[in-house]
Amino acid sequence: MIKNSQVIMYSSSLCGYCYKARNLLINKNIPFQEIDVDEDYNLKKEMIAKSNGKTSVPQIFFGKKHIGGCDDLFNLEKLGKLEELNV
Repeated sequence: MIKNSQVIMYSSSLCGYCYKARNLLINKNIPFQEIDVDEDYNLKKEMIAKSNGKTSVPQIFFGKKHIGGCDDLFNLEKLGKLEELNV
């Protein structure tokens, strides 16, 4: 369980999976910071480094814990574990 975690989602404005992940976080009332990597390669490099080499978006973090992408986020929701992370 990650208490008082800040949720960060690296995303792209052209990514359908980013929209899907964003909508889930909004619908679950989970506040998050979205970082668009489209036009700043340094932000994309930051995302790649933090996610151990993942280059696809979205990449989602709850605090320092790397959740993964959209499918990973929805899998946590399906398992009923999303709320456990957002305390």
